Amino acid sequence: MSGDKLQPQALLDAARQMTGGLTDFGDDSFRPGLEKLCAALESEAGLSDTGRETFRQKLTAQLANRLWLEDHIQRKPEILDEEVAPPLIIVGLPRTGTTKLHRLLSRDPRFYWMPFWESQMPVPLPGESLDDPSPRIEQGAAIVNMMTEAMPQLMAIHPMANEEADEEFMLMEHSFLSDFNAYARVDSYMEWLAQQDERPAYDFLKRMLAFLQWQKRKRGITAQRWVLKAPHHIHRMRLLMDAFPGAQVVQTHRDPVESIPSIASFIHTLHGIYSDAPDAEAVGHSWSARMKTGLEHTMAVRDSPEYRDRFLDVAFNDTVRDPMAVVRRIYDTIGWDIAPDTEQAMQAWLEADNAQHAQAAHHYTPEAFGLSADGLRRDFAPYIARHIDGG
Repeated sequence: MSGDKLQPQALLDAARQMTGGLTDFGDDSFRPGLEKLCAALESEAGLSDTGRETFRQKLTAQLANRLWLEDHIQRKPEILDEEVAPPLIIVGLPRTGTTKLHRLLSRDPRFYWMPFWESQMPVPLPGESLDDPSPRIEQGAAIVNMMTEAMPQLMAIHPMANEEADEEFMLMEHSFLSDFNAYARVDSYMEWLAQQDERPAYDFLKRMLAFLQWQKRKRGITAQRWVLKAPHHIHRMRLLMDAFPGAQVVQTHRDPVESIPSIASFIHTLHGIYSDAPDAEAVGHSWSARMKTGLEHTMAVRDSPEYRDRFLDVAFNDTVRDPMAVVRRIYDTIGWDIAPDTEQAMQAWLEADNAQHAQAAHHYTPEAFGLSADGLRRDFAPYIARHIDGG
């Protein structure tokens, strides 16, 4: 089975079998993306046998989650009555401090947030009680261990943590309208994706946030609003704003001469989990071009009067130098005070995080990915002028 090619129908059948014969996957808008993705993975990604099997498990699980989600909603229609307040959303290029801010803000109990295990398994497993998600927590820990064992350097680039806040783009992957190029080279899929209406991905995200919020309340967790984080959104900022009226956005900034090679290093490392021969220069060129497009899109959206006042800019260097000062700016913007116990929890997390990073080193150069500092300055000149030199 592990050597068989990734085939959409086989994955759908496996998901039905995994869920005991469920058949309702919800909105059919996911099906073209599943077909395009499988074709690109087989023809372009250079999958290893392990990579193919890992993808098979990942895609089957996501399809099974769709089945379980629809089954839960059919049996508990009140899930869709959950009121999801306008979230606070952290965006920006990867490697610009988004994860640090996200996990820092998650110390405030007034925020809902999603840990890694929940991003992978957002739906209770068969037989799992709503007040005890420990089976999913254990499975999430196994996934983290698999990824870090496959690529030990991953921890120096992006600390994997099963019970820390993680990105909602992993929920959006269930729509099969998402940036799967983070895991493997799938150029034809990404070209196809650029021509699609990605609104179903945001519709699915809102549906899943309501379900997660319902589950959390069943576990006695209540909060005021979600804190979300995904660099993914810079390519879809207008959709994000329309999907969450009233949302506030923190956009992080770092010189692309530093951030783009760092992104390329991270993605190249991830590709190495799924392929025996990831192409460093292909990663560098494709991700540099994609980040340029995303930043241009976000700048254009921010120029629109209806969105202009919904953004707060944060410099990466400020987050590194004095993260609590950045947190206070964010709280001033959203109109919250920081409770003493919350500030204490944030300081304790920062101390632990700093201790962890003191032992980790992440080395990269533009040239390792077919890039140059001068070329990056040229390609990102409008963004640098607005948010780096002018920010």
